[in-house]
Order: sequence, then structure tokens, then C-alpha cells
Amino acid sequence: QVQLVESGGGLVQAGGSLRLSCAASGRTARAYAMGWFRQAPGKEREFLAAVSWSGGGTYYADSVKGRFTISRDNAKNTVYLQMNSLKPEDTAVYYCAAADRMVTIATAQDYWGQGTQVTVSS
Repeated sequence: QVQLVESGGGLVQAGGSLRLSCAASGRTARAYAMGWFRQAPGKEREFLAAVSWSGGGTYYADSVKGRFTISRDNAKNTVYLQMNSLKPEDTAVYYCAAADRMVTIATAQDYWGQGTQVTVSS
């Protein structure tokens, strides 16, 4: 069993930055690939970025490539999402998830966090 807790959300002006954190707990937490997703009101949950269990591999959705950076610190059992050049359309609840494989995490997840709200004002 893996528990995930997101933090770092808040209100930011357009063009600003935020760094989200996802703290993982559980005996095998660091063995999982991790991903970030978001869900805006009235929209489906959207995959954003993923990182392999080692941190050596990453990939991104086109919508955030070049603006968002995913990373992980296995010593702290924490995954981060650095978000730069934020836009009002980035407003959403942001979730982290864990999965067996990075290559399939966009469509298959084993564990979810509770989410953290990000609001970008214009």
C-alpha cells in the first residue's frame, strides 16, 4: 500500500511559478513510477508528466512541455512538479499518482493522492 499526499498548491498570478510536492509513504513507495495529473472544473482528468522509479526517465504531455518539470528525490520519498509561466488555463486540482510502469502511467495508475488546488489569476 502506498499513500500519497500533495502540497504546494495556491493562488498565483499569470506568469508566475509554483512547485508542487507529493510525499509518498509505504514500504515500496520508491519502487513506483510517479505522475502528475490535473482536473479542471467540468473537464476530464488530464495527464501532465511522469518520472521513472529511479528519476532517470521523464516524459510530458505536449500541453506542459517546456513549462513544467517533474523530478523526484527518493531519499525523501517525494516527487515534485515545478510549474513555470503559469496561465489561467492551468487552474485545476493537481493530483499525483503512482504506478508500476512509467510508460503506462497515463492510462493505468495504482494509487492516487487527494489533490491540491492551483489557481492562476489573470
